[in-house]
Amino acid sequence: MTGPVRRPAGALALVAAVAGALVAVVLGFLTFGAQATAAPDGVPVAVAAPPEVAQRIVAHGGGQLAWTVTDPAAARKLLEDKKVYGVLELAPGPSATVVTSGAVNPAGTQVAQQALTAGAAALGGTPKQEVLHPVSVAGRTAPLAASALAWIGALAAGLALTQLAKRTGRTVGAGARLLQVAGAGVLVTSAVAGFFALWDSALPLTFDVLGFVFLAATAFAALQAGLLRLLGLRAMAVLGPLYLVAPAVAGQVPELLNPAYRTLLWSWTPFRFSAEGLRSLLQGVPDAPDVTTGVWVLGALLAAGLLLAVWPGRSARQEAEPHLADRVVEVGVH
Repeated sequence: MTGPVRRPAGALALVAAVAGALVAVVLGFLTFGAQATAAPDGVPVAVAAPPEVAQRIVAHGGGQLAWTVTDPAAARKLLEDKKVYGVLELAPGPSATVVTSGAVNPAGTQVAQQALTAGAAALGGTPKQEVLHPVSVAGRTAPLAASALAWIGALAAGLALTQLAKRTGRTVGAGARLLQVAGAGVLVTSAVAGFFALWDSALPLTFDVLGFVFLAATAFAALQAGLLRLLGLRAMAVLGPLYLVAPAVAGQVPELLNPAYRTLLWSWTPFRFSAEGLRSLLQGVPDAPDVTTGVWVLGALLAAGLLLAVWPGRSARQEAEPHLADRVVEVGVH
């Protein structure tokens, strides 16, 4: 009977070097690449001005801006709905006002504010600045931070359950997975609420805010539990790198991302739905479309994750066989 094939140490070293290079490529693509290629392209803004003045303004900015010419009330409604990132109001005469909103992604707000201020200055004078739903530094940081903490906290809980089951030789049944998902949702939400109170006591800890955070945390926990059930520890190769997408991609607006990142990452990352919906709730804009979208997307993730986590797919005999991912014999009670 032949023993295991022993490969030369040099071959193992080469494999290790290739693995390291692949990790560097993945991290570079997911993080620094999105930031290094960021540039404004069709940033949506609105101008409320007399027609002849509006046409002069629209010519400013080239392809970097996408202008909507309308009246002041309609322009502010677009800003409330987060369909534009800023508004330039030009009354007859030299008076000009740049209007932004704390409920809009700060990356988009910054670009819009700079462009609109420059456009008004080109007509002469310095415009006034008006901010709807003023936001603190903590308020700008909290939505994305809460989303990232919900993901990593739920992931740590799912990984801990998997490892504890492995060490004790117990079977993780549907009841245990449901308890882990619910427990992670409650405790992570409590942790996020504590951070909000610590960072800025003015941040609202209302039912809709905490309920949205709980929905995000449980949706993430359920999805992770389902993938860990199917793949074992190999799921970490997917779940771990996804965490890196949060600050690099979800914190941006699509008009600032390279089209490749916009399509391959931003278009589907769950972090943007949780972050932008929570941003609107924190700033007192619960009717913003991204709140409803976030609830639907996170609800769908929760349902799909729970289905993966608890759907009966293996017989009792298979449950007792070694797990394909970590070769652990699952025995014991549910």
